[in-house]
Amino acid sequence: MLNYRSVREQTLALTKGLSAEDMMLQSMADASPTKWHLAHTTWFFETFLLQPHLPGYQVFNPHFRYLFNSYYDAVGERHPRPQRGLLSRPGLNEVIDYRRYVDEQMDELLATLPASLKSVLTIGLHHEMQHQELILTDIKHALSLNPYADGLVADSAVKRPQVSDDGYTEFDGGLVHIGHATDNGSDDSFAYDCERPQHQVYNAPFALANQLVSNRQWMQFIKDGGYQRPELWLSEGWALCQQEQWQAPLYWFKKDNQWYQFSFRGRHPVALDEPVCHVSYFEADAYARYAGARLPTEAEWEQAATAQPANTKAQGQFLTVDTAHHPAMPAQSGLQQLFGTLWEWTHSAFLPYPGFTPAQGALAEYNSKFMINQMVLRGGSCATPAAQIRSSYRNFFHPYQRWQFSGVRLAMTLDNEV
Repeated sequence: MLNYRSVREQTLALTKGLSAEDMMLQSMADASPTKWHLAHTTWFFETFLLQPHLPGYQVFNPHFRYLFNSYYDAVGERHPRPQRGLLSRPGLNEVIDYRRYVDEQMDELLATLPASLKSVLTIGLHHEMQHQELILTDIKHALSLNPYADGLVADSAVKRPQVSDDGYTEFDGGLVHIGHATDNGSDDSFAYDCERPQHQVYNAPFALANQLVSNRQWMQFIKDGGYQRPELWLSEGWALCQQEQWQAPLYWFKKDNQWYQFSFRGRHPVALDEPVCHVSYFEADAYARYAGARLPTEAEWEQAATAQPANTKAQGQFLTVDTAHHPAMPAQSGLQQLFGTLWEWTHSAFLPYPGFTPAQGALAEYNSKFMINQMVLRGGSCATPAAQIRSSYRNFFHPYQRWQFSGVRLAMTLDNEV
């Protein structure tokens, strides 16, 4: 069972080393200030649990309902997302007081929480874990734009690779069950509505690369003109590549004819044997075509993940408060990195499964309204809490987005149709 206080405390722990000024930054419309994340996750518990279910509850500040709503139209109007960085008030101390106030009230509600509300609580905790990852991705983007920003962690906190396995693991395919089967209210069976219902999919025989594409491999893609060859790119991706003048993954830059990158340990030369990170779907798809392969479908990815030993997830590289939040190659051979390290782009659009039924009420807006123009990613990253991930978990982003911890795993159809 997820512990309410533990999840909430981990969120605050992630802000260690950040100043109040850092936590005000909003570097682009897709990102949000850390302060806003702290308040929004608190707003969730106040709005969906305390206000309707704790007798006599008094809201901390009536204006917060507007300021810290994200996209819940059923709840009411909200502050424009691109302008969250303009909210200098309330200050950070007031937001921390807001969290403390709501946590104390939640303690009272949790003492007598009826079984009917446990699913809402669980969604709230998973929602907060999603925002823990967003805190890291968003502040990384903001700090990367400051040419003098220091790293937040020591270089020694990064795991170093020892071996590499460039081979593939083959799968027979056939009819496979995809999606989450049941939800009986326990953490082990929790899943979002978009992961259900479980259904059968036919996979042709296929193979997945044992490891994610590395920086070394991506460097060769750059040297071979990968960002200048329109035949490798989808039309929309090529237009964006030209418009934005992409030459390398996000956070890479060239100095004295050498590639460097920005990470939470500062600016440093690109480590060739680490997995390439912060690439868009368009870049991932172009690289796969360059490599004579393709991206896996989400059904192929889930079949492979489900077939792995039970302890595979435990070996993954997930979020903790004392690591570098930086992907590294494992020191094993065979199929690796399915869980943790980086989100893996798939070739599948984020669409409802056959027989999909959205959650009811305001929480129906959690996933179903986004089932258009987005692609599915699987597996979780070095910034994802491990408790959030399961083999059926479907993350989704627009194909142009790069600021998430996203990487590339190649796939091949065994009859050589790529």
